[in-house]
Amino acid sequence: MDDTMSADRALRLIRQGRALHWAGDFQNARQLLAALGRRTRRVEQLNSLLIATKDYEIRLRRAPDVYQACLQAYGPPAGERLIPLRELLGVIGAHQLRERGIYLPALKGRIHPHYGVFAPTRSEYVDLVAATPLPPAEVAFDIGTGTGVLATVLLRRGIPKVVATDNNPRAVACARENLAAHDGGAEVVEADLFPPGRADLIVCNPPWIPGRPMTLLDTAVYDEDSRMLRGFLHGVHEHLTPRGEAWLVMGIRSQDEMLAEFRAARLTVVGRSSAVPTHRRARADETTSLWRLRPSAADSFVEEA
Repeated sequence: MDDTMSADRALRLIRQGRALHWAGDFQNARQLLAALGRRTRRVEQLNSLLIATKDYEIRLRRAPDVYQACLQAYGPPAGERLIPLRELLGVIGAHQLRERGIYLPALKGRIHPHYGVFAPTRSEYVDLVAATPLPPAEVAFDIGTGTGVLATVLLRRGIPKVVATDNNPRAVACARENLAAHDGGAEVVEADLFPPGRADLIVCNPPWIPGRPMTLLDTAVYDEDSRMLRGFLHGVHEHLTPRGEAWLVMGIRSQDEMLAEFRAARLTVVGRSSAVPTHRRARADETTSLWRLRPSAADSFVEEA
């Protein structure tokens, strides 16, 4: 397929089950993808526009140098490869974001996300963790750390030791890189939810939407069957010290839904802080909340913070 291809014809071919191997101008391919995006939102259709690479070199007019971006995303090159243009643009964008980092006022510094790791472009949840009064804490756990941003906040707030966990090897590598400046204060381990031992504070910002992830990045947004949310809530009993607190950062879901989850996990709400997100993709009525939780003394439950 080349520069003579119209978006309408391309979409007809895609709907017939054909993949489109692009041989024209690279920038024209981007324009075609944008036009397809105005006609369909189905990811599998948008991913049917393919770009050929050889050892991460694109031999098309006006093609960018994508070697370093692909190297970070996919590892060492292995000859010829067809990559969906939509995915390739994401790889390029992730490389640029990693290079420049994301400035966060709560840190007075930058976090550098890796490809395939959720980037803290929505900073209100970081601000909530930075502003909520800390319980007395010598050790904190950051569950599902991602870039390590919340672990960094906790260290900068003076907690002597923070153990950050993630089950995504990319996230583990990313968090270690971001936390490297904190000598001795941070430990990053690959784990599904909790590390061994107990902590005075356990923080978690799980995926907010109880849906099925379809891509690598979806795993930071969709929590199928609320597996991570419920695993965290039901697991804090075994990992909190007697006077410890669990902090859950959550948006999208209703208060009634969250209270029902806390009740099922035998947790009491001891405080709640909220912020209205300013990110351009935030929903009009969206609120981000930090719930402070403790194990219930018995079966009683505090309905309101």
